[in-house]
Amino acid sequence: MSLFGRHQRAATITTPEELLGERTSRRSSGPLVTNATALRHSAVWACLTLRADLISTMPVDVFRRVGGVQVQVPTPPVLMLPGGDRVDIQEWLWSSQFDLDRAGNVFGVITRRSALGLPARIELVALSDVSVRASGAQITEIRIGGEQFTGARLADVWHERQYVVAGLPLGLSPVAYAAWSLEESLSAQRFALDWFGGSAIPMAELTNTAKKINKDEARVAKDAYRAAVDNGDLFVHGNDWEYKPIQTVAASSEFLRTREFGLTDIARFFGAPADLIDAAVSTGSITYASITQRNLQFLIMKLGPAVTRRETALSRLTARPRFVKLNRSALLAMDPAARAATIKTRLDARTLTPSEARQLDDLPPLTDADLAEFDRVYGAPRTQPTETKT
Repeated sequence: MSLFGRHQRAATITTPEELLGERTSRRSSGPLVTNATALRHSAVWACLTLRADLISTMPVDVFRRVGGVQVQVPTPPVLMLPGGDRVDIQEWLWSSQFDLDRAGNVFGVITRRSALGLPARIELVALSDVSVRASGAQITEIRIGGEQFTGARLADVWHERQYVVAGLPLGLSPVAYAAWSLEESLSAQRFALDWFGGSAIPMAELTNTAKKINKDEARVAKDAYRAAVDNGDLFVHGNDWEYKPIQTVAASSEFLRTREFGLTDIARFFGAPADLIDAAVSTGSITYASITQRNLQFLIMKLGPAVTRRETALSRLTARPRFVKLNRSALLAMDPAARAATIKTRLDARTLTPSEARQLDDLPPLTDADLAEFDRVYGAPRTQPTETKT
């Protein structure tokens, strides 16, 4: 179901069906690319799950500024169990990010509010159940599973969007604009299924070398051959029959290589580096000294903007002046040696206390007994002599 009403399809393209509809009259029959069928492509699935997995596992923290200092405050229940007891924040973030990345929009119904009137429970809904009518840049009606939301009831619908252009009330769908690339790749997949559909026996010709046969004899031979190979059985014939694959069809297997060329294109549409979805690509002269640097580049160039948009949207669930931050440090986990070196540098520079450093490793502060043991093992720290004034 389109996110826009039928009367607006000519003005705005936000779904794969609308984009491909422009070329219906001049394209050959092929797989229809939709938000659902696009998931059959492994590159699409890998890109979407990569982004959703990373963003949904970032810890959600709430802060406010006191005297110019950022101070952490307790996290409200809606940011721990936004979908009720059965849907925690990780699952909720994963589902919503998945829809944002493939369709540019996510919708939910606000079924409970707090004493301050803020959403306390948001039940996400399937995009296929949503239709939207708009007048210019304003949404005038939302239908979810047959239920109509207009006027003041529009406030009961949670709507996040990304990839927004001026004048449009909805976000753009990457699947829609990647549809042509996806259609080519899905066509290659369907070609492969057709190619190997008969027990891995390609299309071929069966020739009688002994005599010229009529239509009835050809039909009997064809049926006997098909009955054998469809079940994976052997086809038995005499000296008069010759089996030969059709070379022109065999040469068409080169078309399967389009699946490889489509991987990087699809990765670009969905904002995920091809090498992170195990696509066989060449990085040229670009090298990374560590996994941390690779993740940092991915966070800055690809994932960071999406994280910032989610923080802005989630901040609407808290009372002002509180705001939400997703802890990006979860993505920048370092190897033990690099992490220890970084912590030591901060300790030496006195930007981190020993207690804070231990907290990073989920350890309690040092006790007097711990300090005494350090002194016994490593010796008491030497104190600098003080100068006496005369």
